[in-house]
Amino acid sequence: MPLRRIALREAGHPIPDARGERAAREALALAAGARADEVLLVALSGGASALLSCPAPGLELADLAATTGELLRSGADIEELNAVRKHLSRIGGGQLAQRARCRRIFVLCVSDVLGDRLDVIGSGPCAPDPTTYRDALTVIERRGLRDRIPASVLRHLEEGLRGARDETPKPGDPRFDRVRSQVIANNRAALRAAARAAARRGLMAVTLSDAVRGEARVVGRRLAALARSLRGRSPVCLLAGGETTVTVRGPGRGGRNQELALAAALELSASRGVALLAAGTDGTDGPTDAAGAFADPGTVGRGAARGVDARACLDRNDSYRFFEAEGGLLRSGPTRTNVMDLALVLVRPHGSAA
Repeated sequence: MPLRRIALREAGHPIPDARGERAAREALALAAGARADEVLLVALSGGASALLSCPAPGLELADLAATTGELLRSGADIEELNAVRKHLSRIGGGQLAQRARCRRIFVLCVSDVLGDRLDVIGSGPCAPDPTTYRDALTVIERRGLRDRIPASVLRHLEEGLRGARDETPKPGDPRFDRVRSQVIANNRAALRAAARAAARRGLMAVTLSDAVRGEARVVGRRLAALARSLRGRSPVCLLAGGETTVTVRGPGRGGRNQELALAAALELSASRGVALLAAGTDGTDGPTDAAGAFADPGTVGRGAARGVDARACLDRNDSYRFFEAEGGLLRSGPTRTNVMDLALVLVRPHGSAA
């Protein structure tokens, strides 16, 4: 259906592109041109850090794209990513609200971050920023990226550390007194819905956490080991939400949920009665057409029968290739809502198979 009163702008994600820069400049101009008696309504979700990318003075879009790519490959989590991106941007870290001239700003948030932090969702364009240039440089050092990011970015951050560039607006800034923000969807809500669906199928649903983080392969092994230890007399569905990361060491293709599932499959290969699904709630997992993948005790063997080795694919970060051959990819298509990831683990009673 054609839009009559809303202008739609598509842009690149997770690597920003020129379309996103144009959209960000439009948003900044709209905020700056609002009358004092008007209300600025901001509907914000995860992805806005890339979709609304406007380089800070002295930087180019290519600088943001290259830095984002290096941070993603290094396994940086969303808090680390956004601490850096807010300090390379004209719009993140509260700068959209800072430029707005109206007296009221309402922000409706779909959260894709742990703890629903307003300063992290979409890089917090309308939230005060507690991070600093020092924090951004610490991330670069911690992830070993000093010699891998553009020299212009490193120079920009170091100038900010010396006070030669303005900091993002901080908590306590009175300009944020006019901002009202509300989280309208998050991972906790998705877990509650999954628990209700499990209960309708006669399963005892156990929610482990909505704050799962860390290396995807480590989380996958731990979830599988926990599930194996819980086999008893009744079927159980373990639920976990959050967002893992992948430190890319190989030339393969995949996503964090596929890597989690592949690591779990290796842990489950000598087991019975356990099956796992790991998926992104937005229907996308990494740069692939899959939302995630399934794993059970037969996954590794099915892959071997089709000519793919699970251990070798995990070592190459090549989980997509493995599951595409094995048949375990989940292709849901886009859901239009991102509230991080879900892992569902079905644990069947002793005497049954997965």
